[in-house]
Amino acid sequence: MKDVHEIFTIFKEEFPAINEVHEALGREIHEKSGPLSEKIRWLVKVAISGASGHKIALETHVTRAREAGATNEEILHTLLLLIQTTGFPTFMEAYSVFKKMP
Repeated sequence: MKDVHEIFTIFKEEFPAINEVHEALGREIHEKSGPLSEKIRWLVKVAISGASGHKIALETHVTRAREAGATNEEILHTLLLLIQTTGFPTFMEAYSVFKKMP
């Protein structure tokens, strides 16, 4: 899987041992820890990164959600769910990241 952001590629080159452990934990949690489908797992991550204000992660999670078959409508619905839980300004930050993506 190609890195979405160059900074992550740089991190992997500079800290290969830490990246290896990080990737292993990610695979264990993302792929083996429960019954959610690939698409749903990435949509959950879209919601988490959007709610947390993590713009780089949000771009990555939107990209991966699309690769897993999520439509733009599903991603937008996921982001709209932020309004009632985390507030309209948080949604607008996430929405602006999404709208700037190709």
